[in-house]
Amino acid sequence: MGRTRTYQWEDPEALAQAAGSMAGIDFLRELRAGRLPGPPINYTIDFALDEVEPGRVVFSLTPGEEHYNPIGSVHGGIFATLLDSAASSAVQSTLPQGMATTSLDLTVKFLRRVTVDTGPVRAIGTVVSKGRQTALAQAQLVDAEDRLLAHATSSCMLFPVPPSQA
Repeated sequence: MGRTRTYQWEDPEALAQAAGSMAGIDFLRELRAGRLPGPPINYTIDFALDEVEPGRVVFSLTPGEEHYNPIGSVHGGIFATLLDSAASSAVQSTLPQGMATTSLDLTVKFLRRVTVDTGPVRAIGTVVSKGRQTALAQAQLVDAEDRLLAHATSSCMLFPVPPSQA
């Protein structure tokens, strides 16, 4: 018999409205504290925002079979999603109210195979450089022993949130 997994999420429009109404660090801290609903992707993949400070964030995930590719290990897209979230959120944590970021690119290097036996992993995102219109961030995916599993760099575009969303 097949396995199943059920999840639900909140309306993402309310979250987008909140993002434009506060500084990036405050927005992420509200998410982490559970005072704002997580974005749908967090529930789809089942990862969490664990740490937030200016220029640095940490997401975590416990790999499950639902993350597997056809050869029995965690799909690289799961890694990429975690690393993209960590890198862009690190940038978001430095932005003032009314500004947002989106990824322009993401370069990922996969270094180790991950399975359910790997145990919990963390994606640690940090800002490398930030200008007025773009920022460069990196993220590392590590296991419980801090072994590097994957690494990513991301260029992020910075932009004002439209007034209707602020």
